[in-house]
Amino acid sequence: MKHQKILKYKKIVTATLLSLSFILCFSLKTLAGSQPFYTILRTGTPIIIDGKLDEPPWTAAPDVGAFKFPWWKSGKQEQTVSKLLWDDNYLYVSFIVEDGHIWAEKTERDSAVFQDDCVEVFTAPNPDQPLTYFNIEMNVQEAFLDQFHRQTPEGRKTEEWNGEGIKIATSIVGSLNDDSDTDKYWILEAAIPFENFAQVAKNIPPKSEDIWYLNLNRLGGQTNLQHSQWSPSQTPKPQFHAPQDFGRVAFSTRESPFWKR
Repeated sequence: MKHQKILKYKKIVTATLLSLSFILCFSLKTLAGSQPFYTILRTGTPIIIDGKLDEPPWTAAPDVGAFKFPWWKSGKQEQTVSKLLWDDNYLYVSFIVEDGHIWAEKTERDSAVFQDDCVEVFTAPNPDQPLTYFNIEMNVQEAFLDQFHRQTPEGRKTEEWNGEGIKIATSIVGSLNDDSDTDKYWILEAAIPFENFAQVAKNIPPKSEDIWYLNLNRLGGQTNLQHSQWSPSQTPKPQFHAPQDFGRVAFSTRESPFWKR
């Protein structure tokens, strides 16, 4: 009889835990709405920004999923693999960019890097202010453009903002600015100090399970220009500045590479 009671108790506990797990998962997805959702793992070991992505945390972390092409008309849909990590100081982001013709001419900060092969991080770090956001746009030559957009009663206002301590490194499998051959891909790795978002974010560094709105974008450069995104904008024409369509990310205390338990 005692053994039967123990088995019954175990079944009740197991069922309860499964129910709680389902509720938590459902709640997080509900927060995300129709937008994609991604859990950012902590990095269990240091990350060196060198454009190689050979540290175990990068290797083991899941990617955000296939990028979408909301305004595609023609040309090869070249994919992008992107991952995010974090620690107390930095938001880390990586991109592996499929690219048959790698092209970039801009080398100065705040230049028009979006005209080159370029990847971008847009984030609204306070869900209570979902239309107030930052954008950091980075090309294959490690040049970047950074801006801050504040939502006001009069509409969106773009303010001068220069992010500090941003680290970027790239590597290329192919040739730069030579369309006579076919390239493979390029990699961009970046570390963005959380302090840059302190004027808007609720917590710096983020607390466990904090939700930020965020999007990852890619532009195709001079040849085979494409606009692709992690969370596709619902605008009729290409427009990355659509914070209402950003995806959702949550900051987890689980560490990569040993996050599967």
